[in-house]
Amino acid sequence: MASVFITYGSTTGNTEYVAESIQRTLEQSGHEVTIEDVADIKVTDLAKAYDLCCLGCSTWGDDEIELQDDFIPVFEEIEGIDLAGKNIACFGCGDSSYEYYCGAVDAIEEACKNAGASVFAESLKIDGDPKAEQADIDAWVKDLIAKLNA
Repeated sequence: MASVFITYGSTTGNTEYVAESIQRTLEQSGHEVTIEDVADIKVTDLAKAYDLCCLGCSTWGDDEIELQDDFIPVFEEIEGIDLAGKNIACFGCGDSSYEYYCGAVDAIEEACKNAGASVFAESLKIDGDPKAEQADIDAWVKDLIAKLNA
């Protein structure tokens, strides 16, 4: 089975909830999962020998894209590492009433692509309370599992 690294930045607990949901479902499918709060990792952890790296971050701010505070130091260093041959999948929570709905997810995905990573799956963007969007989370993880098992 595949090895998956999940890291997330969460202020209110919503992105952490999504990360833990992803972890549970992947583990129930037999995949090996390492999960870490982004505050506890180094950017080089993204380049370790995992089959898939999932990065989760909430989006803040009205006028510009603001990443969750703990994610900023890692984000600022992503393009300085070599992620060639690495698969990534990004997820996050936001509020669709704002101009940059889940813009942090797009920014992280773009930075990883610029560092050489391949996008493994379309990003998961949760509008508001993730518990109300559990079906979307489950469907996204099932897609990941199908691709990991292929």
